[in-house]
Amino acid sequence: MYHYYMFNKPVGCVTARTDDRYPTVMDYFKELHNENLSPVGRLDLETEGLLIITDDGVWNQRMTRPEYGKEKCYAFFVLGELTEEKKHKLEQGVTVIGSDKLTAPAKLELTEFTELQYVLPELPESLQQKYAHNRPFHPVTKGRITITEGRKRQIRRMMKAVGCLVIYLKRISMGDIILDPELAPGEWKEIELPKSASED
Repeated sequence: MYHYYMFNKPVGCVTARTDDRYPTVMDYFKELHNENLSPVGRLDLETEGLLIITDDGVWNQRMTRPEYGKEKCYAFFVLGELTEEKKHKLEQGVTVIGSDKLTAPAKLELTEFTELQYVLPELPESLQQKYAHNRPFHPVTKGRITITEGRKRQIRRMMKAVGCLVIYLKRISMGDIILDPELAPGEWKEIELPKSASED
C-alpha cells in the first residue's frame, strides 16, 4: 500500500535527500523510516508551500512529467509593476534565459498592487532580511500563476523576462490537491488522494 504525505515546505530547505549546506525536505520524514519516499517535483530553496512526498513512483511520474500537463498553482509577490501587457506576455509564453523555447501558456490572476514596505512583514524572516535594503515604496504586484511545466526556477525566470523580480513564491496546488491552510511551514500530514488524482 502506497503512502502520500502533504508537506508545507518552508523557505530555507532544499528538495533533496542530502545536502551539505541546507536542511532537506526528507529530513522532516526520517521518523517514518521509509527509504522509498521521494518528493513529487521540486521547490527551490526560497519557495515554500505544497510538496507531496510519496513512495508511489508511478504516480510521482504522472504528476511531474510534462506530457501529462498537470497544473501547478503558485501565489507570488514580485518587485515591479506587472502590467496587463506583461501579464498577457506571460500567458502567451515568454523566452527565458538559458532556453530558446517559449514557456507553455500560463494562467495569471493579479490580486493586489502595493508597495514593498507593506508586504515585507508578510515574508518569511530570511526573505525580509534579503529584501529590506530595497526602497520601501518600490511597487509590488501580488497574484497567482498556474503553469503546466516544471523547468528549473521557471516562474522566477518568467517574471525576470518581463522585468519583475519574484520576492515570494508559494505553491498552493498541484492538480486537484490543494495545500491545507492549517498546515504551518514545516508541518505535514498523510492524505488520501482525490479520486480524480488517483485515477489519472
